Amino acid sequence: MNNMLDPCLELSMRSRWLKAYYFFRSGFSVLWVAASMTLGLQSAEIATILLILYPAWDAVVNFIGAQQFGGLSWNKAQAANVVVSAVATFAVVVSLQLGEDVVLAVFGSWAILWGLLQVNAALRFWKGLEAQWAMVMILGGAQSIFVGAFFIWLSQFAVPLITNVAYLCIAACYLFFHCGNVDDRE
Repeated sequence: MNNMLDPCLELSMRSRWLKAYYFFRSGFSVLWVAASMTLGLQSAEIATILLILYPAWDAVVNFIGAQQFGGLSWNKAQAANVVVSAVATFAVVVSLQLGEDVVLAVFGSWAILWGLLQVNAALRFWKGLEAQWAMVMILGGAQSIFVGAFFIWLSQFAVPLITNVAYLCIAACYLFFHCGNVDDRE
């Protein structure tokens, strides 16, 4: 008996896993935005926790995603995203001592780098997955780059930090709704 899965079945299983993965990521982001816009605006301590939590959480889910698709050694871009998000977590902790404008610039820099790595990962996935998933990843990466640049620009102004950072996750709503439209049968 052959232990290899039928390539079409394997692709369908990977596509279903990706759909669940992006729904989970998007759902967390939506909850994070809701907590930021409510609890984070009412409490500086909760806002601080939320600001640290987001890049730390991203490092964990990138690690999980990389493990699903060949591990960190195969998927260099996703491995880099694990490291970048872990470093961003530390940078957020440090920048919280330096001022909100610095935190916003850190989030912006992280978003740009994350987006570039996401696009790189998508280009690698393009060969192994259907083009629909690569396009979801490219669009997500491009949105992250745009939002990151916007955050760096916003860091020049006195605007409530948690409100601005919450907008980072609003782009996740796009991914959440788009994931429902990806066809598992390709």
